[in-house]
Amino acid sequence: MSTKENKALMRRFFEEWNKGKAAIMADVDKGCANDIVAHSSTGREMRGLKDFKQFLSGIWDAFPDIHYTLDDLFIEGDKAVLRYSWTGTHKGSLMGIPPTNKKVTMWAIEIYRFVNGKLVEAWGRIDTFGLTQQLGAIPTPRKEK
Repeated sequence: MSTKENKALMRRFFEEWNKGKAAIMADVDKGCANDIVAHSSTGREMRGLKDFKQFLSGIWDAFPDIHYTLDDLFIEGDKAVLRYSWTGTHKGSLMGIPPTNKKVTMWAIEIYRFVNGKLVEAWGRIDTFGLTQQLGAIPTPRKEK
């Protein structure tokens, strides 16, 4: 696929992600390879569409009102590098942290690789430390007076 087509695919992902869990699950079926491999910030490696969708489903279960903003997108050949942010209210368990009902803001940087218009591999890094601080699982340092 061309750079233009890969950019359109990435933008479509973000449009669908902001329509809710059902929309992204349908779009993942359409835009991801069955044998996708995704490497997460937590060290978890998802292999295959079923495992990847289960991972994504857990995010939407934890933050049902999640909203994504694509901040930067760079395409070179078969790879995309993106920086995005998201906000959501913590309504479900995440990483063993029970729901807090807190509104959080996160950032992430990811690299995606495509083959024949399908996402086949992803490497993601999110601000897990910042997220766990916002959820109250890790204390936030106090400012000195």
